Amino acid sequence: MDRRAFLGKLTGGLFAVPFAAVAQQTDRVHRLGWLGPDPTFQRREWLVQDLRDLGYVEGHNVEIAYRFAKGHIDRLTAIAAEMVALKVDVIVAVSQPAVHAAQQATRTIPIVMFGVGDPVSTGLVANLARPGGNVTGLSQLSPELSAKRLALLAEVVP
Repeated sequence: MDRRAFLGKLTGGLFAVPFAAVAQQTDRVHRLGWLGPDPTFQRREWLVQDLRDLGYVEGHNVEIAYRFAKGHIDRLTAIAAEMVALKVDVIVAVSQPAVHAAQQATRTIPIVMFGVGDPVSTGLVANLARPGGNVTGLSQLSPELSAKRLALLAEVVP
């Protein structure tokens, strides 16, 4: 399995975990909110495919509400509030500003972060091992790995 496939399966699993916490009814349509700054973000296709692999088919047993700020980051708070009003089961927040907006809008709906740098130093989570609150997900930056990244770079480009 290549890295992209592995990350895709891991990400899909993270998105599905909050659905498992909701009532286990087979006829229930789960509602997922996708909150992001840019509608051209390509990871949406990965999400839909990974959900399908887990038995969640868009239009059948899962509904995805895509909402984008379209370059107007200041609109994210209002868009997050709209998602709460839609009564989504989980919010996928793509980018640090989107996660902050979702946190301001709700403390109870699970938020899965994606495309976030260091969630600890930015105050999104308490720590990586036990994030606390209603936020979980993937971080792109890990200060613990910075030295290893530099060592690998030095090996590749002496």
